[in-house]
Amino acid sequence: MEQNEKKWIVFYTKSRHEKKVTELLGRAGYEVFLPLHKVMRQWSDRKKKVEVPLFNSYIFVRIAPHQVNDVLQIPGVSWVIRHNGQPAVLHDNEYDMIRRFTESGLFLEASGIAESFVPGDRVRVLDGPLRGLQGVLEGSANEEKLCVLIEGIDQIIRVEIKGFVLERI
Repeated sequence: MEQNEKKWIVFYTKSRHEKKVTELLGRAGYEVFLPLHKVMRQWSDRKKKVEVPLFNSYIFVRIAPHQVNDVLQIPGVSWVIRHNGQPAVLHDNEYDMIRRFTESGLFLEASGIAESFVPGDRVRVLDGPLRGLQGVLEGSANEEKLCVLIEGIDQIIRVEIKGFVLERI
């Protein structure tokens, strides 16, 4: 990676500080990506849809590698995620995929790579807002979930999608 070439570097924040850190980094002039999705939360007197981070404690900052230490000085940023000894990078195609997922309006679920993850059929989405995306299918008789592994940051996105819009590849 060139020293001045900007990449989406992956940082880990203090628990539940993702939105505050995003705000602070934005004020400092950084380009920040915090993928959010809507979930239904239950309180004692009501239910409400709220936006929460898709990846707990992860934020993505578009910077040159020599700026990593500057970002680490922002309150709430804990450390830089590393992959093969280098700062982890969210590649442009992964960034685009996550944006498409979050903008699709479909139910999303993200999790770290777990031992229970068993690769299934590789599939491609044929229609709808996620057309052309590829992933691994895991599901049961009455539900299908498309899992997409984002290798550099060891995260998985799962989205509920009907089997009739998928094809095996």
